[in-house]
Amino acid sequence: MYDLSGKVAVITGAASGMGRAAAILFAQQGAHVVLADLNAAGGEETAAEASRAGPKCVFQRTDVSQEADVASMVGRAVSEFGKLDILFNNAGIGGAVGPLENIAVEDWDRTQAVCLRGVFLGIKHAIGPMRANGKGAIVSTASTAGIDGYSGLHAYCAAKAGVVNLTRSAALQLACDFIRVNCIAPGGVSTPIVWNGTANRDAVEGMLLNAQPLPQVGQPIDIANAALFLASDAAQFITGHTLVVDGGATAGALVTAPKRGGQPTGYGAQRTFAGPSYELG
Repeated sequence: MYDLSGKVAVITGAASGMGRAAAILFAQQGAHVVLADLNAAGGEETAAEASRAGPKCVFQRTDVSQEADVASMVGRAVSEFGKLDILFNNAGIGGAVGPLENIAVEDWDRTQAVCLRGVFLGIKHAIGPMRANGKGAIVSTASTAGIDGYSGLHAYCAAKAGVVNLTRSAALQLACDFIRVNCIAPGGVSTPIVWNGTANRDAVEGMLLNAQPLPQVGQPIDIANAALFLASDAAQFITGHTLVVDGGATAGALVTAPKRGGQPTGYGAQRTFAGPSYELG
């Protein structure tokens, strides 16, 4: 039911974390994959591993905030493998972090460009080849931050909420073309961008474990499995949906707001910017 044999997929943010796990999993299920990322070294390495796991997969260096790059990424799938069946808009950054009054406009704009404009551009350029193909599946990575508010993650929350509602509106338009559009809202998942390059992984995973009721740490493969489901024929009657994968975190309230008169903590402690994981360290 999750067989992707003969399918062609594009996955952004595929050099590490959730995108990497998805690329290898999709290849294992029989798909040709175009792996898109700014991290050329990680992307080439992951493409080679995905190719060993299944059919031929290739890497395409892509800045998802740039329309020409996204058009070339989709074009690579068509020129290399003849069509496009699946798009997984997964690339993202933490972006502008800190109190609203301290956020620089350029940091806000870069966050929106990567996390929201990148999803819009992916959907926009996937429509043509998917229409020509007679159907398609688009999956995007949103976040529980696009459903709940998190103090100190204002730009990220806004971008991911945009992904959730863009998913709905795109699903309405594209249903007549048998192009399904869904998104995933991960909770805390142990990825390089969450470790923040220099953080102790065990300590970070301990924090993640305490952030939800299910006593296990979310891993990239958990999101990859969700993406595989939504991209496969097993989800052929599902569109416009946000699949929450968070260990039950959104079943209750996660408090990140600072107390009156106190200092912000965690993400709200100061102005900063969380870029791609390969830039950290």
